[in-house]
Amino acid sequence: MLRLYDYLASGNGYKVRLLLHQLGVPFERVELDILKGETRTPAFLARNPNGRIPTLELEDGTHLPESNAILWYLAEGTPFLPQERLARAQVLSWMCFEQYSHEPNVATLRFWTHAGFLAQRAALVPGKREAGVAALGVMEGQLATRSFFVGERYTIADIALYAYTHVAEEGGFALAAYPAIRGWLARVAGQPGHIPITQG
Repeated sequence: MLRLYDYLASGNGYKVRLLLHQLGVPFERVELDILKGETRTPAFLARNPNGRIPTLELEDGTHLPESNAILWYLAEGTPFLPQERLARAQVLSWMCFEQYSHEPNVATLRFWTHAGFLAQRAALVPGKREAGVAALGVMEGQLATRSFFVGERYTIADIALYAYTHVAEEGGFALAAYPAIRGWLARVAGQPGHIPITQG
């Protein structure tokens, strides 16, 4: 059985949990509290030297880190990842956008808010907020004329971007100004097998 090293509040961990549920793949979840340093122990660093969750342990004992790499691995050969060359590249493009432009800003402000770090990192907040708003603007533009990010179908590009967008308001990003994003969030939430971020 697959084993997922996870932290329940993490959007990156949630991506993997969501896809596993939607695929109907059984897995064991191992909760690690990142605020208590549980991903920095020698035992975990042997599994993922970068000391981060999620990390997926495969049936043969191989450990696969990085949420979007895990999504790609799990989605291969399923409807969540297109077979067409261009569509696959477009999925990957949006997943790169999520990691480089979206997650470092939208997710970071949410984490700082939850962890109580906003005050001590106040000088960095305006830049993070500006970059997060810019990322949401890019998403709004893409979704203004389509139902999902790639090929009018629900893919792991949507899962990757949904994870932190649907909780963006917890980081101070008001979504009222983004009707296309809000419509897309509702469509993703309506997909078969959807689970909330609070479900392991």
